[in-house]
Amino acid sequence: MHPSLTPPRQVKIGDAAAFAGTTPRAIRHYHAIGLLPEPERGGDGRRRYGYDDMIRLLWIRRMAAAGISLDDMRAAFDEARGIEEILSSLEETLAAREAETKRQRAAVQRLRAAGSPLGLLSELVTDRLSDLPPGALRPSDLDTLLVTERVFGPLGAALQASVFIVLATHPGLRAEDDRLDAAETALDEGVDPYDPRVEELAVQRCAQHMALDEAAGAAGLDVAEEKLFEIYDADLKGEEDTGMSAVEATGKMPYDFSPARMRCMELTAQLVADAISADD
Repeated sequence: MHPSLTPPRQVKIGDAAAFAGTTPRAIRHYHAIGLLPEPERGGDGRRRYGYDDMIRLLWIRRMAAAGISLDDMRAAFDEARGIEEILSSLEETLAAREAETKRQRAAVQRLRAAGSPLGLLSELVTDRLSDLPPGALRPSDLDTLLVTERVFGPLGAALQASVFIVLATHPGLRAEDDRLDAAETALDEGVDPYDPRVEELAVQRCAQHMALDEAAGAAGLDVAEEKLFEIYDADLKGEEDTGMSAVEATGKMPYDFSPARMRCMELTAQLVADAISADD
């Protein structure tokens, strides 16, 4: 080999980084965490990297490109863990990452298809409401579905969607629902919890609930709900684990309802439960 073509025995950190396809800062980090032994310094006090150092750097870069973490690299070099164990762990990590990417792409596709924030909810909910015309859902409806899905999961939100389908297709029921919402909001304005209006409103809200349920049955939505259970059990169960019970999740929402409104809600729930039991 011509003398001018003979490679140097050692190179500086900048040349080592350039050859390995990394940066001097990354190499210093490898030294700091014990992944790359720090080489001896030359007479000028600078690090000098030899052949073995460069080989280690090249392997580090290849392992990083494969997705192997720095900790796993260190374990592999130290032979603290078998390479098969490391690769098995890496494969599990990549599979989870691939599944997450798939879910993200599906969410983006739903969002584009829906043309509204509805697409950010689960597939079960988005599909449930796909036949409604644009604008049929109010922003407050979407907010309710978002909270319901967080607390009760995709199935709970998909079942809640039946109410919004009925409201979107029955103007009279929508008008009554708006009236009841306004009346409940008025309970927050210093109304005594035992004011007769509280019980009257609970009775009216119960009647509205039963009317919505009847309209849903007439529209065949109850049959669709049975299919939801089948789909959920087969494909989507556990799609998103909230990590908390429904009671815990509800308690973390900063609702600011007055005692009168809370009592109205409790009375309504009891009346609805009694009405359902009577029908059974």
